[in-house]
Amino acid sequence: MVWVVSTSIARACANIALVKYWGKRDAQLNLPAAGSLSLTLDALVTTTQVTFDPGLIGDELVLDGVAAKPAELARTREFLDLVRAAAQIRTHARVVSKNEFPTASGLASSASGYAALAVAAVAAAGQVMSARQLSILARRGSGSAARSVFGGFVRMHAGISDVSGADRDDGTGAFAEPIGSPLTARVRMVIAIVGGGAPKSHGSRDAMDHTAATSPLYRAWLELVPRDLAAAEAALATGDLEQLGAITEGNALAMHASAIAARPAVIYWQPATLAALAEVRALRAAGHAAWATMDAGPHVKVLTTTGEAATVAAALRSVPGVTDVSIAAAGGPAALLGAESRPS
Repeated sequence: MVWVVSTSIARACANIALVKYWGKRDAQLNLPAAGSLSLTLDALVTTTQVTFDPGLIGDELVLDGVAAKPAELARTREFLDLVRAAAQIRTHARVVSKNEFPTASGLASSASGYAALAVAAVAAAGQVMSARQLSILARRGSGSAARSVFGGFVRMHAGISDVSGADRDDGTGAFAEPIGSPLTARVRMVIAIVGGGAPKSHGSRDAMDHTAATSPLYRAWLELVPRDLAAAEAALATGDLEQLGAITEGNALAMHASAIAARPAVIYWQPATLAALAEVRALRAAGHAAWATMDAGPHVKVLTTTGEAATVAAALRSVPGVTDVSIAAAGGPAALLGAESRPS
């Protein structure tokens, strides 16, 4: 009997949300509680190879050179099941994924990871999907992965079909799409790693659920997001970086405020996080273009310009507890790097 082994490899960049969604309204379909807006970054790259091999007795996952933990493998298996269902196959797969930045530490590795996995797995299964279909599929693995299918500034739609809040019951209304802006070539993101990039203590999914269930500020957070989205999109259209920066920093602080108000509190910040935030405010007071944002982790990312990036990076390197600093430009869309099928 001749088996056909099919392998594909894909690359995707992580994205940092400027207006965040923080919370799910449907766990099974992984639907966000609100829309979001992000910037894909060229410095945060994941490369993933998927091989469908009839000789395998189960799915396998190697992440950053190490066999995955059972929970990680189970999550990947569930995602691969979606691809297998679409392709009408039952073949198990071997997934080998490598992040060129710290994994599971608050730098959106799940976004680039599942975007790359979606592109590679679909190709290896012999399927063809549009960018929107890939975005919807990637969302099933990680909400933010829907955005990493695209490059530059990206808008994620929550999939709420009307003003009454009724949901699209099939999840097809929750997808991302790129937004053109005169700011795309001009902006940079300075990434300050706090604490060496160690894995965070609160996983994003559990922290979102806990915040939604227990934080007295969560409802106010959900009411804020649509206003921030509208203002951010207007700033992108006109190229108003100062307005976009102000929304970005305010939105991040509001998200963390809702998490800190949860009971018990979800606190990602470390002392160096607060020191870095103070440094950003000092830079801005001195006339520099610098606005901070943070995801579910201690690291501080700073929205700035090509001309100011080196100054911002130097200032953050001087902050005790900041262990690494890098500068990222807008990254491109997820891409298939290669594919092959061979008898085995």
